[in-house]
Amino acid sequence: MNYRKNKLLNGEIYKLMLKAGESELRAHIDDVNNLNVFPVPDGDTGDNMWRTVRGGVNALEACKTDGLKDAVQTSSKGMLLEARGNSGVIISQFFKGITDVLMDTETADAFELIRALQSGVKEAYSSVEKPAEGTILTVARESVGYAASKTDKESTLSDLMEALRDGMKVSLEHTPELLPVLKQAGVIDSGGAGLYYVICGF
Repeated sequence: MNYRKNKLLNGEIYKLMLKAGESELRAHIDDVNNLNVFPVPDGDTGDNMWRTVRGGVNALEACKTDGLKDAVQTSSKGMLLEARGNSGVIISQFFKGITDVLMDTETADAFELIRALQSGVKEAYSSVEKPAEGTILTVARESVGYAASKTDKESTLSDLMEALRDGMKVSLEHTPELLPVLKQAGVIDSGGAGLYYVICGF
């Protein structure tokens, strides 16, 4: 079924989105690994982020969930348990922040999703002792701000995700200007790239 014109997110759509995000990230693991120069050039950002998101998908597949609030809580717990590395922890906290807003509702429109994404950004920043700009944190914050500016009462889920994706692309291209180690290596931020692929799947 095509959900692109839907204006309300429910549990069924959320599960499909998360699985698609995990699949898109899995297809680009090597691309993300090859960008990995910060904070340590250990070439495992793609693997860590994928294992984390996969933890959420596995949790959903392992038990029956009923509705959106059940789906977001189950998948978020799965990600938190499987979080690997700095990037994995940050993306798991990003989804925890989203869950904090959606855990009491069975459907969410674009405005509620923006609020959830803003909560995700706040939670991601709070998970890092010394947040650095030019990283996944910047990409999340700037893209959510961009998506919020493009969202109105007529926005579909697809409209919102496309705006989020477009905002991430622009933010990613700017990361080397904010983090000298990226500019020196001639790459964009790896964690931000991983999040971008998840949203492309969404």
